[in-house]
Amino acid sequence: MDSLVSMRVFCLVAELKSFANAAQRLRISPAMASKHVMQLEKRLGTRLLNRTSRRVSLSESGALYFEQARQMLDSLDEVEAVVSNATVVPHGTLRMTAPVWMANAMFAGVLADYQTRYPEVRLDIDLSGRLVNLVEEGFDLALRATGTPDEALIARPITGVPFYMVAAPAFLKRAGRLRTFADLSGIPLLHYALYPGESFSFTGENGPETVKLNPVLRSGNETLLHMAALEGMGLAFLPKWLVADDIASGRLEHVLPEHIIFVGKLFAVYPSRKYLSAKVRTFIDFIAADKRMK
Repeated sequence: MDSLVSMRVFCLVAELKSFANAAQRLRISPAMASKHVMQLEKRLGTRLLNRTSRRVSLSESGALYFEQARQMLDSLDEVEAVVSNATVVPHGTLRMTAPVWMANAMFAGVLADYQTRYPEVRLDIDLSGRLVNLVEEGFDLALRATGTPDEALIARPITGVPFYMVAAPAFLKRAGRLRTFADLSGIPLLHYALYPGESFSFTGENGPETVKLNPVLRSGNETLLHMAALEGMGLAFLPKWLVADDIASGRLEHVLPEHIIFVGKLFAVYPSRKYLSAKVRTFIDFIAADKRMK
C-alpha cells in the first residue's frame, strides 16, 4: 500500500474528523480509508486516531504526526506544481488564532471574501483570547496585536489598529462630560486584564500626563468589555474595528479623541518560512491587501 497515499488519507480524516467524509472526498470507500490509516499505524507502531462510534480524534502521537505530515504534503504539492508549471491551489484546513475582538462584521466579511476566492480552504479560527503555542498546538497562523512579536516566530506586519476610549451616552450623562485628562481621574473603568495596570499615560497639551481610573470590571475578553460599555458601566479602551459602528450610531461616544491616541500593530505570526503553505501565504497576502483592514 502506498505510504504517501496513506498519509494523505490520514491527514484528510484528521481534518474532517470523519472516515466517511474523507472517503467521499477522495472517492474511495470508508473501509479503504480505514485500511490506509491502519496500515500507517502498523508501520509507525502507534495509534494515530482515537475512534468511537460517534467521533474520530487525534491521539497525542497522531497530533504530532499530523502536523509534520501536513506540512510535508503541502510542501510536496507546491514543489510538484512548480516543476509542472502549474498554479498551486490553496487547499486544506487553515488553523488560525486571533484576538477576541476580531469577532466583528468587518473581519467576517474579509473571511467570506477569502473563502469565496479560495473555496478549497476551510477556516478553523480560535478566538478564545489565550496565547497559544503555534507549534505544539498545530496552528498554522496567528493574528496578534502586539508591539513585540515573539522572536522565535516569523512576524509580518499587517496594519495599524487604532484603540479608542469609549463610553455610552447614559454613562457620560451620569459621570459628566469628560473634557480634560483631569476629568478621567477616578472614573469607572472596564479594565482589560492583559493591560498591566490601572493608570494610563497620555500626551496632553502640557506634555505627558498620567491618570488613575477606578476598575469596576476586569476581564480578558474584549467582547464582554464592549457589552458592558454599551450597558453604561464605565469607560472602555477598545479597538476601532469593534466600536466603529456603535460610535457611528451613537450607542457609544469616542472620549477625548483629540488627545487619547493609541495605534497598535497587527501582525501575522507563523512558525517558519520553510513550510509556508499556499493557504497561509495567500491568506496573509489577502488580508494585507484588503482595504477594510486599513
